[in-house]
Amino acid sequence: MTVKLTVLLLLLMGNLAAHSIETVHFQSEDRQTTLVGYLFEPEGGGRHPAIVMLHGRAGAYSSLANGVYNAETLSRRHKQWGEFWAERGYLALLVDSFSPRGYAGGFPAGSYKDRPAAVSEQTVRPLDAYGALRYLRGRRDVVTDRIGLQGWSNGAMTALVTMGQHAPGIENATPESGFRVALAEYPGCGMDAVKEDYKPYARLLLMVGTADEEVSPKVCETFVKRAKQGGADLDLVVFEGAEHNYDDPSKKKQSNPADERATAETMRRAEQLFGEYLH
Repeated sequence: MTVKLTVLLLLLMGNLAAHSIETVHFQSEDRQTTLVGYLFEPEGGGRHPAIVMLHGRAGAYSSLANGVYNAETLSRRHKQWGEFWAERGYLALLVDSFSPRGYAGGFPAGSYKDRPAAVSEQTVRPLDAYGALRYLRGRRDVVTDRIGLQGWSNGAMTALVTMGQHAPGIENATPESGFRVALAEYPGCGMDAVKEDYKPYARLLLMVGTADEEVSPKVCETFVKRAKQGGADLDLVVFEGAEHNYDDPSKKKQSNPADERATAETMRRAEQLFGEYLH
């Protein structure tokens, strides 16, 4: 890691003190699943903008959880981003879509076609995102019309569907009735739900690396180009040499200079994007 990028990453992350993480429960918009959520709260009183965070196919927890799934065993990436947002005055809510449905340990790479419909990113998980939105709007410490969405991998695919004009869980969505803005990191962009006339109802930014071994950056480029031609308000940032899960804070990922650069740039852009639309 170069000195310049190390300093930049530290400045972006700030002095991340260990915030307490509150475990909460709320109902999915499927009206039958009680979800688990983890709240990262900013210091000070008053009302805050909020961000809903959606985990990827590996689930919300560390690979070292060893069967214990709670706030203490959340993955380092989710803790890092939750702290990142809390330090910047946002209330961040990580939604666990998998453990309430019996899949707390998530799914391995290459398992997409074998995953159960009960955790579909096209029909089920968007309902969880809107359940989280409803929950946050019921809190007194949230600015109810300033809520954004962030997802990784399968959670980023969920974010794409959630922000679409035909999203399950909400009717006639607008930035005022739904999410104000969304960030989708390394999603698969070939889902049926985002083909043809896809148009997000609010600002959407996608990010992917050219060395991604799980999803195709070329498919995302084609998807974004088609959507923009149809008038969609979305953009794609492509990081040269970055891999899937490039913002995982593990030494293995961050020892790759391309992943390190992509992580720092993602944090910079994320802070700018959400600051513009949520503050």
